[in-house]
Amino acid sequence: MNKTDILIIGAGPVGLFTVFEAGLLGLNCTLIDNLDKPGGQCAELYPEKPIYDIPGVPFQTAQEHVDALLEQIKPFNYDLHLSERVDLIEEITLENESFWKVKTTEDKEFISKNIFIAAGAGSFEPRRPPNIEDPDKYLGKGVEYAVRSVDKYKNKNVVIFGGGDSALDWTVELSKVAKLVTLVHRRDAFRGAQHTEEQMRALVEKGKVNLLTPYLINSIEGDDIVQSITLKNFESNEIEDYEADELLFLFGLNKKLGPILDWDIDLNGKKIKVNTENYQTNKDGIFAVGDINDYPGKLDLILSGFHETTLAVQEAYKRIYPGERVPFGYTTSNSKLQEKLGVKK
Repeated sequence: MNKTDILIIGAGPVGLFTVFEAGLLGLNCTLIDNLDKPGGQCAELYPEKPIYDIPGVPFQTAQEHVDALLEQIKPFNYDLHLSERVDLIEEITLENESFWKVKTTEDKEFISKNIFIAAGAGSFEPRRPPNIEDPDKYLGKGVEYAVRSVDKYKNKNVVIFGGGDSALDWTVELSKVAKLVTLVHRRDAFRGAQHTEEQMRALVEKGKVNLLTPYLINSIEGDDIVQSITLKNFESNEIEDYEADELLFLFGLNKKLGPILDWDIDLNGKKIKVNTENYQTNKDGIFAVGDINDYPGKLDLILSGFHETTLAVQEAYKRIYPGERVPFGYTTSNSKLQEKLGVKK
């Protein structure tokens, strides 16, 4: 088992800022996220969306905000585990001390005094194709819901389904390495960034991308691996056959509380109840910060989450070093902190 000072569930903005606040106090962190990249909703659902309410930053896209947070935590010690979810949390005793043991969907185990749930609106799970029975039987054998390795698609016949940013982005990127990329969407209108759509259509004109609209997947063919697919044309209702090596279903994400419901944490609807002193739940050592929590006067703002996790980290330090004074100091006047942050004098 891996031991960490703070285990953070969720690598969105509030989870990333937790690493910064913990780092200032000399604490190490481990982040676990169900997505294949850090940034949470900001990176996955609306990377181009402008953000105006970050203090001192007049304008920033959601992705720029994530990138800035990642740059900010570079000086500190943390581990990042992506494309996996926390399945089990249980309290254990080691050498007469109480810890939380965490197990993930990838069978990794961690122990920590402190768990921070920074999961936004809950865990994110990819939407499956609605009319295909058990597409997951081909998972890893021709069906994926996210791109984890570009090399996997080299010289392959790749079919991408979806009409948002992810579908457009990966159509453009994979066209550089794949034998052929086919983009399938139910209509000839897309929800992604306009400049990416323009890139995609330029590739269609050059014959590097095959665009099929209005189509919907009808079936996946193959015994153990994907060998071909059939598509249904919305206008003609005809069923057409297409060769395929790899299928990418990029229909977006469903938000779910998932296993949080099984952790005996007090809830208010779909949110986790916390106090406003240190944003701890009814379980000692389990904190909830950001949009996932609930208390009187709660506002679902990133900057509110930053405040919450700052106070929660102070309590986490006390749990690790009981009786010791929290080494609080302003970064503007603390030379040791400035050195750690790489500030040039």
